[in-house]
Amino acid sequence: MANAKGDEKILSYDDVVLRRSDLDILSGPYFINDRIIEFFFSYLTHKYPYNDILLVPPSIAFWIKECPDIESLKDFVEPLNLPQKNVIIFPINDNDDVGMAEGGSHWSLLAFERSANVFVHHDSSRGLNSEHAKKVYRAVKYFTTSDAEYVEWSSAPRQENGYDCGLYVLAIARTICCLYDDRADMKDLLFAAVKKLTSSFVSNMRNEILEMVRVRMIKQ
Repeated sequence: MANAKGDEKILSYDDVVLRRSDLDILSGPYFINDRIIEFFFSYLTHKYPYNDILLVPPSIAFWIKECPDIESLKDFVEPLNLPQKNVIIFPINDNDDVGMAEGGSHWSLLAFERSANVFVHHDSSRGLNSEHAKKVYRAVKYFTTSDAEYVEWSSAPRQENGYDCGLYVLAIARTICCLYDDRADMKDLLFAAVKKLTSSFVSNMRNEILEMVRVRMIKQ
């Protein structure tokens, strides 16, 4: 009975369906799942409706990372129109089991910025996901620009617990979009995005996103 209640659909937002269990995740100190990240990425896409920014959903980022052959990857990636994007944001998960939906235990963020010709990996746990981020980088760089550099950003903010990594991904993604909206210096965009993030600011995003969900539940 408890599982049935947790599986109850509470909100449809674009193509994202949130369930009662997602509210429990946001309410408590738990690992953020794919659906919550996809919901917030959809929210950012609406808030910053630029055709040259792409926030890649977790399921697509995972498929790119684990795609077994180049031809399948090409057919899958080309509709994303990566050459037309100035900023591309990928959520990186350490799951490498294609048979396990929503697996893994750590999130990080890989972002591409065209004018700087660089992919920057922000990992709140000291590069724990670096190999997974590099797999995505190697898979997509020729669809963006063949000579793009990969940078493991050593000054990325550090999480202080074992469950807030997904919130860091959301906070950094939002900051990048906000700076782009303000037409900040593109050269420093992906690095400046993390300078003002603190652990308390990131933790407070749980309540912020929870309130966003509840407001939309009332309106639907």
